[in-house]
Amino acid sequence: MNLLKRYAVPVVCTLVVLTTAACSSSKDERRIPTPLTEFKPVLDVQQTWKASVGKAGRYLFSPVAVGDAVYAAGANGSVAKIDAKTGNDIWRTKLKSDLSAGVGSDGNLTAVGALKGEVYVLGPDGKELWKGKAPGEILSPPLVGNGLVVVRTIDGQIVAFNAQTGEQRWVFRNRAVPLNLRVSAGMIFAGDAAVLAGFPGGQFAAINVQNGDAFWQTPVSYPKGVTEVERINDVTGPPTLVGAETCAVTFQGQLGCFDANSGRALWQKAFSSTSGIAQDDQVVTGGDDWSIVSAFDVTSGKQLWHNDQLKSRDVSVPALLGHAVVVGDYDGFVHFLSRDDGSFIARMKTDGSAITAAPVLAGDTLVVQTHDGNLYGFRPR
Repeated sequence: MNLLKRYAVPVVCTLVVLTTAACSSSKDERRIPTPLTEFKPVLDVQQTWKASVGKAGRYLFSPVAVGDAVYAAGANGSVAKIDAKTGNDIWRTKLKSDLSAGVGSDGNLTAVGALKGEVYVLGPDGKELWKGKAPGEILSPPLVGNGLVVVRTIDGQIVAFNAQTGEQRWVFRNRAVPLNLRVSAGMIFAGDAAVLAGFPGGQFAAINVQNGDAFWQTPVSYPKGVTEVERINDVTGPPTLVGAETCAVTFQGQLGCFDANSGRALWQKAFSSTSGIAQDDQVVTGGDDWSIVSAFDVTSGKQLWHNDQLKSRDVSVPALLGHAVVVGDYDGFVHFLSRDDGSFIARMKTDGSAITAAPVLAGDTLVVQTHDGNLYGFRPR
């Protein structure tokens, strides 16, 4: 599958969703995953349940946790609300359309995106409430909250619908770029005032939930290079928000943290990622496009540690869980790294298919969704 969205002439280089190797020969080092080495686990993690929602196919599906429930979807149209304590279905729905993005939920309404821009919104019982239409392909999970269902298209348009009626409220249009990554780029709410979203071309914006105007828009990084492939500079993964600080990362660009109220840059440093980052009140962490996992001081941007023992294993968006940084890889392993020094403290095996979405914490259960559509509940002890 071509991971690049093209608006003009075709290019020779393509990126593949689950392998992120860019313009490289078959002998490129990044195509050879680093073998895993044995270590003595110091964190006891138990698998407590397993469930399934269907394979992801050509797309990426991310679970979302609300309280003690996790919501998940698959490309075959299956959408489920699952009790994160037991792995049992609370409800399960099979839509008539194949899906390309999901899932978003506020614990009341649940939204997914279909192949041709259709938006399906389900009520508290999992039954279809309404269906809308976005002006383009949807690859990123919808955002549900503040009385809105917000979706984004592959070309950078963000469309907000009335959550109860499906009426379109506003559209935000970012400047189009010649070439962009075909990846899932999430959004988050900043309280009840704004939607935070990054875009192709390295732009980052806070969008007014009332009318779709930008409170601020700022570059995370600028395109560099001569060819259009070299100048790809998309914000990847969802931005993060802790207190008044929001962070974002670009491919072939930078990692940066900003004042969420003004967009003023707090710090920025060279970094490139195709997956995304996680943040808490102490660290920002993520894997670069070689899958070298690093942690940075959230205040200064100083690198605290890096772990290159997962190099070329296509690590997922990370999750921060207590004293652990958790990432999945291309081979279905879930790695728990010490947030103090990046060393391995635990490892779990799933079904052997890629884990590309961030693990999510539902209550005291860590939930991971694989590319083959299986969900695993893990509980650290």
